[in-house]
Amino acid sequence: MDMRPETAAVHLGRPEQPGDPVNPPIVLTSTYRAEGAYTYGRDGNPTWEAFEEVIGALEGGTALAFASGLAAISAVIETLPAGAAVVADSSCYSGTRRLLHDLSTRGRVQPRLVDTTDREAVRSAVEGAALLWLESPTNPLCRVVDIASVVADAHALGVPVAADNTLATPMLQRPLSLGVDVVVHSATKQISGHSDVLMGVTVTADDGWLEQLRTRRGLHGAVPGPFEVFLALRGVRTLPLRVERSGASALELAERLRAHPAVREVHYPGFAAVLSFDVGTQEAADKVCGAVRLMCPATSLGGVETLIERRARWSMEGHLPPGLIRLSVGLEHVDDLWEDLTQALA
Repeated sequence: MDMRPETAAVHLGRPEQPGDPVNPPIVLTSTYRAEGAYTYGRDGNPTWEAFEEVIGALEGGTALAFASGLAAISAVIETLPAGAAVVADSSCYSGTRRLLHDLSTRGRVQPRLVDTTDREAVRSAVEGAALLWLESPTNPLCRVVDIASVVADAHALGVPVAADNTLATPMLQRPLSLGVDVVVHSATKQISGHSDVLMGVTVTADDGWLEQLRTRRGLHGAVPGPFEVFLALRGVRTLPLRVERSGASALELAERLRAHPAVREVHYPGFAAVLSFDVGTQEAADKVCGAVRLMCPATSLGGVETLIERRARWSMEGHLPPGLIRLSVGLEHVDDLWEDLTQALA
């Protein structure tokens, strides 16, 4: 039967035969007996497949699990020929920009960084490129890209498009339905949702892309452990509820922050769990992050706990305002979070 996403997240990826366990088991093996469905632990695992079934259904394609979000990103980039031009957002995830910079220093790729919310800028940049890399909302400025329009422009020039859907999750946005060729997630974040797993995932509806990514995963050894995949799958079961709760709290906090006299600007697209706000100076931002009592000063996002940090403290984020604070909103009561923010801002 056709399932709505909330139901698919709960029911897919489970054994179905009488007497089977309700949850798929953790298959801890590196080796399989010959002449069966599996050949070696780097090439396949039943625990991976359960997770991939769920994420693939939620995104509308076929999923592949990777050892980390950056491993999934690297797999997409590594499908490109040497010297290929890659168009990406100038303020996208710092790991993506670090990877592109590293590869560019060795002549592997030629990054073209633009504001991907500017359709004309994207259209000019993708001419002659081998890949357009999108992220929407962007991290951490939360800018929203007109995905369908820029994808249409890129495809008209024969340029494939990949999209990082980590912040929105498939519960809020399905880039494949907007024409994107490959979707990437850091499953470390809201998909697993408990800050205890490093994992990534790619999703595509194109068989050619699927085989290229599967090959890259195997050749580079970018495979996840079965236990990590089991934890991520357990997290997916509550993804719809967590996205709904954290998004509602993030919206409420964004509205309250906009009215606070110590806050200069708030960046929030109106959905998802991440927002950022500017308190003007590095000193002020550091004081806020150091004064919180409930929120956790840490780098990451998408967990059940609320995380806070000044983003420009990282070397690859020097382009950001020095007083910009990123907030990944968790599942605590919104009034407790606001009380913590209020005393920290004071």
